[in-house]
Amino acid sequence: MIEQQTRDDGPKSASEDAAASVKASAHRTPYHAVLVSTYDLGRQPFGLASPAAWLSRLGISVKCVDLAREPFRNSDFEGADFVAIYVPMHTATRLAEAVIPKIRRVNASAELCAYGLYAPPNSEYLRSLGARFVIGGEFEEPLAELVQQLRRNSGELDGRCAQPDFIVSTQRQQFIVPDRHSLPELKHYSQLARPDGTHGVVGYTEASRGCKHFCRHCPIVPVYRGKFRIIQKEIVLPDIRQQVEAGAQHITFGDPDFFNAVGHTIPLVRDLHGEFPGLTYDVTIKVEHLLKHAKHIPRLKDTGCAFVTSAVESVDDRLLELLGKGHTRADFVAVLELMREADLPLAPTFVSFTPWTSLEAYRELLHTIADLNMVSSVAPVQFAVRLLMPKGSLLLERLDIKRWIIGFDDKALCYKWQHPDVRMDELHVCVDRVVRDAAKRKLPREEAFQAIAKMVAEVIGSRPTILQNSAAPPSCTVPYLTEPWFC
Repeated sequence: MIEQQTRDDGPKSASEDAAASVKASAHRTPYHAVLVSTYDLGRQPFGLASPAAWLSRLGISVKCVDLAREPFRNSDFEGADFVAIYVPMHTATRLAEAVIPKIRRVNASAELCAYGLYAPPNSEYLRSLGARFVIGGEFEEPLAELVQQLRRNSGELDGRCAQPDFIVSTQRQQFIVPDRHSLPELKHYSQLARPDGTHGVVGYTEASRGCKHFCRHCPIVPVYRGKFRIIQKEIVLPDIRQQVEAGAQHITFGDPDFFNAVGHTIPLVRDLHGEFPGLTYDVTIKVEHLLKHAKHIPRLKDTGCAFVTSAVESVDDRLLELLGKGHTRADFVAVLELMREADLPLAPTFVSFTPWTSLEAYRELLHTIADLNMVSSVAPVQFAVRLLMPKGSLLLERLDIKRWIIGFDDKALCYKWQHPDVRMDELHVCVDRVVRDAAKRKLPREEAFQAIAKMVAEVIGSRPTILQNSAAPPSCTVPYLTEPWFC
């Protein structure tokens, strides 16, 4: 039976005895921890660097291993006392299936932990692979406390360790500047493709986590349930500073919504620009927040923002309401105008295939993107995104979706659903194939878009040349990251 402890807004208990702990550790046998990332959207994982700093502060030897950028080496795990797998997203969690057994074969005695946003809803799966501990939400403090107690008890927790096996924490933390020294160099990660054809080295950090909104398809909601947590400016700026020193020319802020705490983030980027006027950055912001805080859009541009990603998800008002997005099609168009007035590119993302999306609605999405001259702003993969329903999804509360659910897929870690119109499922397979082929061949976005539009037209029996009368700009007029996947 899994013991679960939920931490909320109580007083901080985080390793306040760190100094004493470090002193005491000098008299113990060295304790070795390995933090592992399987995939993190092509960026250097904050989710390894941040807890690495917490563990190092306790006098623990820490090794970070990013398997998305370096090979699995037995030597990284031999002799480790503790191994923690970071699972911030769906793909990373699925990849754990192959990684955890490898670790077990190399080192059967190490304590295994899985942590990150996708750990709580997939706890049973991760434990079946061999992870004894599961931590979600604000993971640094409970992870540090867990390792500290394991070290104290020489790994023997039978009745002697107060740390539960399963923790979801939304407790406020006083963060520490991340420790990135054992991670691969930034040049090995996703780059910024600029309109002039050059590429820039990209760093990654976070200024906040969680979200105060309840979008029904969002994986953040089941864990944070309307809460978001600030990462202090005195931590964020030094973290960016060390990445600039390591060669970063651009920073991606990974906050679920950069305007959840606009009073924190706008002063942050103002100070950042004052220190590094040539540094660019990108952020993610809801359509709803871009409208509400429209006065700050020019400030983003003035402080070096290169583009804003926004989860538009659909141009169908009915679907937007079903997803609980908090905006309409008209709001999206209004935001686009505001962004263009500020000369700041908007990079929309979409959930293009859902049980409620008709062929006509899908074609309307393509027409809208073309009519708004946004083809170059949308990564082709966005036209192939199929609604993902992991365990805990708020969408499962809707009665009208249950009729289309086939069942839970233990391998895919999500509920499988079938569209009421079989042509939509067939179209998804075809569009996905086009998108993968376009990525492999490095086709311009316009060519991939036109191939998708032609396919849809053949299914519906309409005109195939959606771009024929459109004044769509060429592909390289907007900056983008070279790793466009969002799951």
